[in-house]
Amino acid sequence: MEQLLASRSVSITELKRSPSTVIEQAGSEPVAVLNHNRPAAYLLPHAAYQQLLDRLRAAEICVAIATSRNDPRPAIAADTVFAELDALIDEVEAEQKRP
Repeated sequence: MEQLLASRSVSITELKRSPSTVIEQAGSEPVAVLNHNRPAAYLLPHAAYQQLLDRLRAAEICVAIATSRNDPRPAIAADTVFAELDALIDEVEAEQKRP
């Protein structure tokens, strides 16, 4: 049997029979959904899923920062970047107002 990554488990049949009960009994814990006694999926509470997404985004940001530190091109001051973005936004807004 494969390793379960949750302390609770439920069969697909049980989940189909009473999804609300499974969710209620799970509380704030993830639930392994089993098909023929093997993990087929994991049911996560909303808060746990959101936390997982937040951690993933944070990890992606860390990778982007590490990558940018190895970029051989010269650094650009944030004030310069924001000033250029503001100028571009002003241009777009002016074009949208033209008849």
